Amino acid sequence: MRIRLVVTTAVAAGALTALAAVPAHAAEYSSALKIRGIQYDAPGSDSNRCSGGNTAQEYLTIKNYSRSTTVNLKGYVVKDAAGNKFTFTASHTLQPGDYVKLRGGNGSDSDTKNVVYRDNCNFMWNNDKDTIYVYKPSGSRADVHSYTRSGSDADRNGYITYHG
Repeated sequence: MRIRLVVTTAVAAGALTALAAVPAHAAEYSSALKIRGIQYDAPGSDSNRCSGGNTAQEYLTIKNYSRSTTVNLKGYVVKDAAGNKFTFTASHTLQPGDYVKLRGGNGSDSDTKNVVYRDNCNFMWNNDKDTIYVYKPSGSRADVHSYTRSGSDADRNGYITYHG
């Protein structure tokens, strides 16, 4: 009886050690679609004028990390911490390994150029800190990342990479 108790205690302690080794923020969602990176601070002085502004230089890169599944972005939602959101209303398919840049400003969406414009000249991402949420059409979360200029952007170039 005592041997079983020692073995059970050792197994339980090992499981707790393994759980403690994984940080709480490392939770992964069961989605092929993930945030690859964000240019949260457009180069130059921020100007959200529709003509001559630089909101198109602010973008979020979303990638299909699946090896075999094509993902249609129609119905996916991207939000920030303040509740600003963009919904993909048109079909835009990502083949396995493919990506799209969701840009601010106005422009022509293009599957061949991997770009979708928000058709909004206001900046979506804060230059100091923010949280990025991506939701599936079902409403479940596909991915989430938070950043701070001082803690996440070591070279201070306004770009952060996630999921490589």
